[in-house]
Amino acid sequence: MARRPQPRHITLGGREAVALTVEEYEQLIASRRQIGGQSARVRVLAHQARRTEQLLHELETLISPVACTEQTGQAPTTDPPTCPAVGTAPSDMTADCLRCAIADLLHRHRDAAP
Repeated sequence: MARRPQPRHITLGGREAVALTVEEYEQLIASRRQIGGQSARVRVLAHQARRTEQLLHELETLISPVACTEQTGQAPTTDPPTCPAVGTAPSDMTADCLRCAIADLLHRHRDAAP
């Protein structure tokens, strides 16, 4: 680990200040640029995470088990409501039951998020 530089305190016009060498000043500016770049990347990632969360919410709403319940006439079996066929092999499911399985998968992964 690099040695932490000790600032040189000076008084300039009656105000306390810190004197830096040109090299120290350039390192300070480079560090500020790096932090600014990292901050911008974090903002972009946060925005993408919010958009992805919104997309998942909209997908979950779109493929809601309520649509399957309305078409099959079977009552939901759990909270949140899922189709009775969830847990069935996908090849044995109707398209609506597959919709319920996908909705259940989205819901489980959302609930598992920290």
